[in-house]
Amino acid sequence: MQVRSEILTPAEVAVLETFVVPRYLSAFGAVALDMMLVGEGANVVHLGCRTGYPDRQLLQKVPSCHVVGVDSSVHAIELARNKAATLASGGLEYVLTEGYPTHLPPGAFSHALTLHPIGTAYERTQLFSEMMRLVYSEGQVLVSMPLRGSFQELGDLLREFALKYDQGEFSQAVELAMASRPSIETLSEELESVGLEDVDVEVVSTELTFAGGRAFIEDPTTRLLIIPELQTTLGSFDLSLPMSYVCDAVDGYFAESDFSLSVKIGCASARRP
Repeated sequence: MQVRSEILTPAEVAVLETFVVPRYLSAFGAVALDMMLVGEGANVVHLGCRTGYPDRQLLQKVPSCHVVGVDSSVHAIELARNKAATLASGGLEYVLTEGYPTHLPPGAFSHALTLHPIGTAYERTQLFSEMMRLVYSEGQVLVSMPLRGSFQELGDLLREFALKYDQGEFSQAVELAMASRPSIETLSEELESVGLEDVDVEVVSTELTFAGGRAFIEDPTTRLLIIPELQTTLGSFDLSLPMSYVCDAVDGYFAESDFSLSVKIGCASARRP
């Protein structure tokens, strides 16, 4: 599995760290940290770590733990390493990888973590298999990601575009994209399918607000995570015209108020038998 964050440019990595982490990814990380049963001397692998959030927060929670972050983006790993170098205590290590499985040894970690993985159901299975491989018996796996029901407002506007311009195939693709996002049940089934047990999913509902259509289209969270996540299911469809329609529609429908996008965060905890 090729890790999709590998296409991030240096500028996008900086924007991700400065804007996307505090505005969006922090909500996924907070739920995962709350569910993580971590003690002294824990050894944690963070797959798809990007710029290293929430690794520093994990060290603040348990100073004696060790975290190994894995990502395919050269620029994201470089920033994560630079941040780690400012810590006097150490405890953070970052490894560049081309995909899964990694070269890390099996059964070497007490915990495996991933936030907002972008990919198809098949790619998620590869990721979950690697998480299963890396933790030892009774090790904890944590996956925090948007569940089915997230971004429905965007889906509604894309379906409206398809209806207005008689784009039947695009409408079907949007329906599939909305339905393909995991539910509580399907996320549990995907984790169990790779051999994990004792799956528990906690759900937190939140929203993102935008001051108009242009603000929504240009927001770093939209550009770097929401649209790429949607594009994995839409495949070859060009989103230029649909997103232009969305921009105008938001300005028209929400001229007197902010545009709110619902996010249903699901954090799954599982254990290797």
